Amino acid sequence: MDRSKQKQLNQSEVQVPGTNDGSVNGHFEGMVKMTNRTGGPQGVSGETNSQTSSVMESWREERTRSMEDNEMSLPCLAAAYTNIIRGLGEDPQRQGLLKTPWRAATAMQFFTKGYQEKIIDVLNDAIFDEDHDEMVIVKDIDMFSMCEHHLVPIFGRVHIGYLPNKRVLGLSKLARIVEIYSRRLQVQERLTKQIAVAITEALKPAGVGVVVEATHMCMVMRGVQKMNSKTVTSTMLGVFREDPKTRDEFLTLIRS
Repeated sequence: MDRSKQKQLNQSEVQVPGTNDGSVNGHFEGMVKMTNRTGGPQGVSGETNSQTSSVMESWREERTRSMEDNEMSLPCLAAAYTNIIRGLGEDPQRQGLLKTPWRAATAMQFFTKGYQEKIIDVLNDAIFDEDHDEMVIVKDIDMFSMCEHHLVPIFGRVHIGYLPNKRVLGLSKLARIVEIYSRRLQVQERLTKQIAVAITEALKPAGVGVVVEATHMCMVMRGVQKMNSKTVTSTMLGVFREDPKTRDEFLTLIRS
């Protein structure tokens, strides 16, 4: 390997200080740990600022799957489902199963369509200057996701609140952010944080609160088989984390 290639490899391995291989949301690696609780940047070196800018650019450009990718990968996915059906002891050539591999492959691409979308495309032209300094809440946003451990559904509701700092986001865009991050292979803890961080980076509000209540079919259909179990996760940033009164107001309003 020549020196120029080795140098490129070494540069590609540099990470933002305070991060590890697992990103917070796939778009904002390191951004949470490099901001204070009110969302403002802490004192960091010029080199770190440069790295942060690089991370932000990758967020703006990131899209891990395109429509063309879907078309190219569909035969492979269908073949994989054929093997699964055969492995389960069924006959893929049986009349009721003939088209199942293609249906299942197409459905899985839809279930994970969040990989095809970019947050920046959703937020364009939907951030408005507004002198509003009271809490904004959108609650009971339906959410469907896929457990990354068992590839079975997660479904529930998302509640989002933020305290504006001279800028507001179109209300439907909050639901779109939920859709982008939930339509992926997920764990609920990461999903909750990804939503909160995306809103924080887009608006720079005084604070953000996100609560997710969900049922995991991997707990209902298998394993412990607890039909009525629900998992609740929350992420509080800025004043929602620092100020108990603000946090309590948010939690009270989403329960009302």
